[in-house]
This record gives sequence, C-alpha cells and structure tokens, in this order.
Amino acid sequence: MSRRPEILFPVFGDVRKLEGIGPKGAEALARADISRPKDLLLTLPHSGIDRTLLKSLKGFTFPGIATVEVEVLSYREAAGRGPFRVVVSDGDLDFQIVFFRPNGGWITSQLPLGERRIVSGKVELYDGVAQMTHPEHILPPDEAEKLPAFEPSYPLVAGLTQRMMRKAVISTLCLAPELGEWIEPSLIKKHNWPGWKEALDQAHHPASVLDLLPAAKARERLAYDELFAHQLTLALARAHRKRAKGISTISSGQLRKKLLAGLPFTPTGAQSRAVAEIVDDLAAPIRMNRLLQGDVGSGKTLVAILAMTAVVEAGGQAAMMAPTEILARQHMASLGAMAASVGLRLEILTGRDKGKTRAAKLAALREGRIDILLGTHAVFQKDVEYKDLRFAIIDEQHRFGVSQRMELGEKGRAVDILVMTATPIPRSLALAHYGDMDISVLDEKPEGRQPIETVVISSGRMDEVVEKLRGAIARGQQVFWVCPLVEESEVMALTAAQERFRALRLALGEDAVGLVHGQLKPEEKDAAMAGFVSGETRVLVATTVIEVGVDVPNASIMVIEGAQHFGLAQLHQLRGRVGRGEKASTCLLMYDPPLGQSAVARLKIMRESEDGFLIADEDLRLRGAGDLLGVRQSGLPQFRVADLEIHADLMRIAQDDARLLLKNDPELNSARGLMARVLLYLMDRDKAFLLLNVG
Repeated sequence: MSRRPEILFPVFGDVRKLEGIGPKGAEALARADISRPKDLLLTLPHSGIDRTLLKSLKGFTFPGIATVEVEVLSYREAAGRGPFRVVVSDGDLDFQIVFFRPNGGWITSQLPLGERRIVSGKVELYDGVAQMTHPEHILPPDEAEKLPAFEPSYPLVAGLTQRMMRKAVISTLCLAPELGEWIEPSLIKKHNWPGWKEALDQAHHPASVLDLLPAAKARERLAYDELFAHQLTLALARAHRKRAKGISTISSGQLRKKLLAGLPFTPTGAQSRAVAEIVDDLAAPIRMNRLLQGDVGSGKTLVAILAMTAVVEAGGQAAMMAPTEILARQHMASLGAMAASVGLRLEILTGRDKGKTRAAKLAALREGRIDILLGTHAVFQKDVEYKDLRFAIIDEQHRFGVSQRMELGEKGRAVDILVMTATPIPRSLALAHYGDMDISVLDEKPEGRQPIETVVISSGRMDEVVEKLRGAIARGQQVFWVCPLVEESEVMALTAAQERFRALRLALGEDAVGLVHGQLKPEEKDAAMAGFVSGETRVLVATTVIEVGVDVPNASIMVIEGAQHFGLAQLHQLRGRVGRGEKASTCLLMYDPPLGQSAVARLKIMRESEDGFLIADEDLRLRGAGDLLGVRQSGLPQFRVADLEIHADLMRIAQDDARLLLKNDPELNSARGLMARVLLYLMDRDKAFLLLNVG
C-alpha cells in the first residue's frame, strides 16, 4: 500500500543513528511517543532559557539562570566526598562554581586557573554567597557565539535530558529535506508563513519567548500542515463516498405531511430545515453521511421520525440505534403513538429479547413486516437481517466509537447514515471529528420549553434542600436527584446512590423515592423508571444513567450532588432532563467546599447560560479537546503542534483548502497535488491513498 517518497526516507530512519541517542535513548524517546526522526521534528520546545550574556551578577535577582564571563581565581577541594568549589570573579562580584561528586582533573581542564571563561547555569544564594552549581555551559570567550541567547527546552521523560534532546533535534534538522509547497500560495502570502523547512528551523531555534507562542508564524505554519493533512484525508474519504453509488430514495412526502398534521405543535424552523436536508440526501444517488447536532431538547427525535417516513414510503426500512436500553425504550414510547397514527410498523430490539420473542422479531424484520427498528447495538448484530435497510440513525454516536459508524452499511445496500448528538460540539472539534460528514444544526428550542433556574448551593445546606423538596412534592412536583460521579469505582458511585436513596426515603417517605442505576437488572430499571413516569414515585435517585434522553415532562427539579466533579457538557445534559413540561423548573448544583478555580468557573457558566453551544465552547476552553470528547474513545486526531482550541480558525481554513484542492485536482496529480501526497506520507496518512483511485 505505502510507497513513501525517497526524499522522506531519512526522516523515517532509525532514531538510534541520531547524535546523542543510543539504544537507551531510543527507548526513552519511545516513551515520549517518538519513534522516528520526523516525530522529533514536530516535538517543539515548550519553553526556553534566556542565556543573554550579563556584565555582572551584581544586582542579579536570585535564584535564576545567568550567563556571565568570569576569571578563575582559586580552587577549594573538600576532603573525602565533599564538593569541589571554584572561586571566580566577574569583575564586580566574586562567587563560587560548585561541583558535587567531582572529577577534579576534568574541572581544572574546563576552568583553568587565571583564565577567562563564559559560564551559564542556575545561580542561588547559599549562606549569603552566590553559587552556580554544575554549570550547563562552560566556553572560552572566543566561542561565545556557540551559546544561543535563548535556548529551547523540550518536554522530557525519564532517561532523556535537555542536552540529549537538543543534540538529537539538531541532528534531525540536518536530515530534513527541502520540500516543495503543498499550501495554497495565496494562504502563505496572506498569513506570512515561512516554508516547511524554514518553519522547522525557526520553531526549534526560538529567539525569545514570543517564538514559543502558538501564534508565532513558524508554529502556526506547522500546525496548519497537520490540520491540512487531516482535512485532506477527510476530504478524500468524503470524495470516495460520493463516488460510491448510493440508492436514490425518493418519496412523495405524503406520509410526512400526514404525521405533521397530527402533531399538536409546529416544528421549529431548524427542525424543518434539517428534515429537508436529510430528505434531499436520501433522494441523491450517493450515500448520506450526515451529523445532526442539536442542543438538549431541540427535538432531534422528531426530525428522525419525519426523515424515516421518506424511506418507508419508498418501500425501504430504517433502523435507529441508541446507546442505552432506557433511551431505546423511551424512543419506542415517544414515537410509538406517532408511528401508529400513520400506519408505520415500529418495533424494538434489545439484548433483553431472547428465544421465541427474538426469533419472531427477526423473522418479521427479514420479511419486511417491520418498517422501523429501534434498539441498542443489538439492531446490528450478525444474525439480524433486514429485507431492505436503506437508512440507519445512530443516536449519541460518541457513546459507541467511530468504527461502528462504518459497520452499519453492511446491513443493507449502500445504507444512508445519520449520526445524532445532543452534546453540542464546538465547531473546531466537529470539523476534526466529523469533517468527512455534512452537518445539520438544530439551534432553536421548540415552543413551550421552560427556562430553567440554576442555583449553586453548598452541600452544607442539605437539610434545607430536603425540606424544600418536601414542600415541592406536596405541590405535586417531581424531582431527579443525581448522585456524585465517583470515577475511581462504580461500586463507590453505587454505594453513594444507595445511601442517598435510604436517607431520602427516611426524610420523604418510603413510597415517594425510587432508585435507578447501571447495576440494576433491565426489568428493575424499567420498573423504577415506570414508577417515576407514572408519578407513583416523586423523587428518582439516580447515577448518571439518566444523563441522556430520559424524558419525564412532570419532573421540574433536578438536584446534582457533587456538581464540582462533573464536566460542563454532562451538567448541561443532566439539567436538560427538566424544563420539558409546563411548570417552571429548577436545577440545584450542590457542591462540596472548598472549590478549585476550574470548578468555580464551570458552575458559574452553568448558572449564567442555558446555551449548549456556548457551554461547549467554554468546556473546550477549560478542559481541552482530549478531555472533552475523550481522545482515545472518540477517534479524535492527536496533533503534535496543532491545538484544536487555539487553532480553530486554521481548521476551518484547512477544510476549505482541502476540499478546493480535491475539487480542482481529484487525483492529486498537479504540482501542488504531488506535494500534498508527500505531506500525507509525512503525517502518517498513508491510508488516505486507499481512497484515491491511484497512489
């Protein structure tokens, strides 16, 4: 598959051949995720040391790194294993250079009596005397130019030193070839970016702390290279998909009109727009690959059922996969009546279906007696066969893992895929994660959604909160009580929920309080939820199992205990469980003092905003991309230079540039296209070539 260009061979060679790196050094580099010289090229310094030559240490602010020219005055050798001290003078101040575990012969050769040397290292005051311990540099004055005024510092792991890293980087920079340009020339001119090799040299030889900033031109250019390679790969995947034949599913829209006519409300403009985009995709002769992104309560499920009517009307089948059985059953409950009103045959399949029940459902599906199948991942298991699956919807896709998106197509011929998420994703992350997809956004709330008052309150006021709940229950209100997130152990989280359940039953009455958590058997979970939905239980104590999608319109109070442990997106999801009915709703964020700075910022944002997209942007700013989506789980690309938050604008530019390049040069055969191929190899995007007809 891979035919890496010869010009790149040196930077894909053996790191053990680099200066200062032997077998042990190579092992240490591997721990830092550096296995080839090219990885080292993109491991940029994270800080630097000012080694500007000072006239004297007189007036210097101790402790600190200093570089000064001195005359060697005398030696003070200690008996036994004591330190070796060299007394020096910079003309204005005498101080000592100290060596522990000394090699006297080496020291006297480096710092000969009566001679002048430039020394650079950390200087501290010890018993009122300035001393420099183990200088990092000792040079004769005529070699002063060898010492950089600003020396880069690299991220280290055990077994690596700054000296080793610097030597290895300089050695690698010598291997870096001169390459042609893969970036659109007008972009280079507009941003005043250096060429690739020049950018590497500048980034590894910062002149000041300003050159370490993400906005420094050299770093910005290298970040763009990573983002452009990523977007080019996604654009190739998108183009490859568009070349793959799909099934054109054209419907009259009568079934959709009938369903809409029976609704007691009018869909929002955003819902209508999203349905139109999906129906157009279904009608096109290429496979749909679309993301439907909406805030909590923006009405994605309605969009899904309206879109599915188009497929059923054309004689096909649709499937919708939810991440949990609770959510799958809720979809069944909320869509069942709607589907029945227009004659849609709806069924649910979960892991709970066994034996004859399961066999009967599978037979009906195979024979085309089921129009729409809802369920968990069970809907795509090996023995599940459809008569004519045309359309697959994955709800809360980030809960599944990216690869399952691709596996769905195997259940039908050229299945159209819609991915839905109620977790608003900042645009830069959406581009990185779903850049090969078309995106529809639900940015309006349906009429009747109540604003939610959010209150931040200390856990020290627990008794007061329970007393307020007693009054609310007496007035007919219902309450979600979410227990703290205990990451160390599911058992501890469960214990916390059970203890809160017992305490609230004692305070509010045994029949008033229910409990639901991930360890319950499916039927126990259903019974607990059913009791709450019917209003039999007034308070539902839960772990985060209720985070996604659970819909109880009469619930108007949400209590989140230990709110400081939750991320912003999760708090927003949980809060979205209330405010769905006619009553004014409240969310109590209970925290355990004292609060850290980050927790204070999160809770403040929650109190001030209900806008999921604004909250997502703030979450990205506070936590970073990796934590927000969970890098390993989400399939988010990991970049060495680019930062998805800081370089969000570059990601947008890279997407436009990549798509334009492929539009003008689909096979990447132009001069710029050929260099773009080199970039793909350089950034380990070899698999992208499988998506090209040639390569």
